Amino acid sequence: MPIGIPRALFTTGAVAGLALLATGTAAAHVHVTSPGAAQGGNAVLTFSVPDESVTASTTSLAVTLPGVDSARTLPLPGWTAKLDKNDKNQYTTVTWTADPGTPGIAPDQFQLFTVQVSPLPKQAKAEFPSVQTYSDGKVVSWSQQTGPDGKEPDNPVPTLTLATAGSDHEHPMNMEMDADSSTAESASASGSDTTARWLGGVGLVLGALGAAMGLGTLIRSRRS
Repeated sequence: MPIGIPRALFTTGAVAGLALLATGTAAAHVHVTSPGAAQGGNAVLTFSVPDESVTASTTSLAVTLPGVDSARTLPLPGWTAKLDKNDKNQYTTVTWTADPGTPGIAPDQFQLFTVQVSPLPKQAKAEFPSVQTYSDGKVVSWSQQTGPDGKEPDNPVPTLTLATAGSDHEHPMNMEMDADSSTAESASASGSDTTARWLGGVGLVLGALGAAMGLGTLIRSRRS
């Protein structure tokens, strides 16, 4: 059956948390996760942002989006989200800013920022260059790409690998929704077929009765 929003968000948060644990020391970077994100599809992007300063808090995160037609942010207490568009009416940037009087992301802490976008680019990977701003004025740009040697740079750009549309790597929620749709269509087709057979049977019975009545009338008319 379809997964409700709370379950979907729980899944996204759980996967993001597991990603943090799996990356170990590499988790001290801005990361993006989206279970089952597929090329050209919808996605709930979760950005994991650690505070790497010893004394300053993170007060802002600006993420560059790949020119999507639709974008919606998940409300986050203590933060204000702002979406910007280009001249083609596409969403190009989402910025989260800590509200006045709130601590933001304190040292040794991290925060998850979530945005729903559509559609994702039709390519193998999507990059989301990000800018992290600290309370002491320090600005860190997460935009460096991995070099030919495969070594991770100091400030790697958050990158999301995208599955091919319709592949087995798509999110189970999408697969369940497709399955439910197919089940509904099959049920509808089965119901229509059953109805057609029932009506056909009724028609045969009525036809037989009509023929019997006609034969009876013909016999009576000959006797008279």
